[in-house]
Amino acid sequence: MSDALMEPGERVGERVYRTLRRRILTGEFPPGTRLSVPAIARELGVSRSPVRDAVLQLGNEGLAQETFNRGAIVPQIDHDQLVSLYEAREALEGMTARLATVNFGPGVRRRLLGILDEHDEVVAAGDFTRHIDVDAAFHREIRTAACSPVVARMLEEIQGQVMIAMRSTSVSGGMAHAVEDHRKIFEALASGDPDAGEAAARQHISRLTSLLRTHV
Repeated sequence: MSDALMEPGERVGERVYRTLRRRILTGEFPPGTRLSVPAIARELGVSRSPVRDAVLQLGNEGLAQETFNRGAIVPQIDHDQLVSLYEAREALEGMTARLATVNFGPGVRRRLLGILDEHDEVVAAGDFTRHIDVDAAFHREIRTAACSPVVARMLEEIQGQVMIAMRSTSVSGGMAHAVEDHRKIFEALASGDPDAGEAAARQHISRLTSLLRTHV
C-alpha cells in the first residue's frame, strides 16, 4: 500500500478510508469520479472488503453516492445543497467558536496564528486550491479546541461536502475577505468572550451563505 504511510495502530480499513477521503477532498478525485472497488483494491494492494467498507463510510458522510449503473461516484454538490449546508454550518460553527473560546490557550493561539500567516501567503500567491485547504485547517483547529466530538463530527462531514463543492463552483467569498473574517474570529476567541466568538463565526458563515443565495 504505497499511497500513504500507515499511522501507528491503524487498521487497513482505516488507512483505505483515509486515503480515499484525502483524494476526494483534495480534488484528486473530482465530482463524477467512479469509486471502483476492484480497481481501488488492486491499486492499494488490499482485499475488496476494506474498500467496500471505506466507500460505505464515505457515503454516510455525503462524500460518495451510489448510482444506478456506475456504482459509487464522488457526488456533485448542487447549488441548493450547498446553501443548505451553509445554513446548518452557520449554527454549528457559532457553537464551536463559543466552546473554543473557553478552551483558548497558548497552544491554540500559536496554531491559529500559524495558519493565519500561511493564509496570508496563499492570498499573496493567489492560490485558490491551497486556500481551500488552509481555510479548512483554520476551522478544524477551532473544532479541536472546542472539545466537542459530536459537533466536530457533524461539522467535519459538512465541511467535506463544502470542499467538494467549492472546487467546482465559481462562487467565492474572496480569499482576502476570508482571512479578514478569520482574524476577527481569532480576536474574538482571544478576548475570552464566548458571545463574541460565536457572533464572529456566525457572521463569517452568514456572509458566505448570503453570497450563495444570490448566485444562480
